Amino acid sequence: MEKIIKPISGFIMLFVSLFLLIAAIYIFSINAEDKNPLYTFYAILSVALFVFVVKGIMIVNPNQARVLTFFGKYIGSVKENGLLWVNPFYRSYHLSLRSQNLEGTPLKVNDKMGNPIEIAAVIVWQVSNTYNASFEVVDYKQYVKIQSEAAVRHLATSCPYDHMEDEHADITLRDGGEKVNDLLEKELNERLAPAGIIIKEARISHLAYSPEIAGAMLQRQQATAIVAARFKIVEGAVGMVELALEQLSKKQIVQLDEEKKAAMVSNLMVVLCGEKAATPVLNTGTLYQ
Repeated sequence: MEKIIKPISGFIMLFVSLFLLIAAIYIFSINAEDKNPLYTFYAILSVALFVFVVKGIMIVNPNQARVLTFFGKYIGSVKENGLLWVNPFYRSYHLSLRSQNLEGTPLKVNDKMGNPIEIAAVIVWQVSNTYNASFEVVDYKQYVKIQSEAAVRHLATSCPYDHMEDEHADITLRDGGEKVNDLLEKELNERLAPAGIIIKEARISHLAYSPEIAGAMLQRQQATAIVAARFKIVEGAVGMVELALEQLSKKQIVQLDEEKKAAMVSNLMVVLCGEKAATPVLNTGTLYQ
């Protein structure tokens, strides 16, 4: 469990170390003439105390931390900034508490429907628990990288690429938007909690079909778009034909029997649904010639 400690101000111990250094120099200068063993002892003691005090002085920058151990025992973590002093026998490990980015490389994985896709994510993470980051995992940065790839792979296999593959899917990778990002962020927080890491943001940065099926999927999407467009065209054409027959009958412009109505409907549908402009044919006789 993380334990926060507050060390002594480093400025006080800096003045103490300067005093010891000056005292040692002064004693050595006096002892140079008298050659008194007692003065020599005091001078050596002052130097030793100076080295001892200076060794315990450390600087902690903003959003940085130091993890302290004493012969293998965890003492605590220092998150206070500035010039500080701790027991010189403590061993300190430097940790950064700043937000860091992890840009994942595109991974080739199968989606929920078994289609090979390429997916990658950008993750913003931060160390929140210095004890876990230092002692629960071997290398917390490598741990973040591997677990992030595992989370992205699991997300890809849990959702279809789009609604073309699964029309009844609640969330798809392509159209999920914030819901997909929220799922990824939640899973990453669960996976990285043992290492004392929190995820501040996770976003899908790359999503595409694998090259070997990209062409086929593009043709499928184009075919789907063409069918949808044709459906709209036919729907509109039927409405226009219906309106034309209704207006002709209402205004009694011309009386058509069932055979001529069928021919008119056929001609109008060809004109309205055709891809090319129709070429008119003028009939100089009667309707039945």
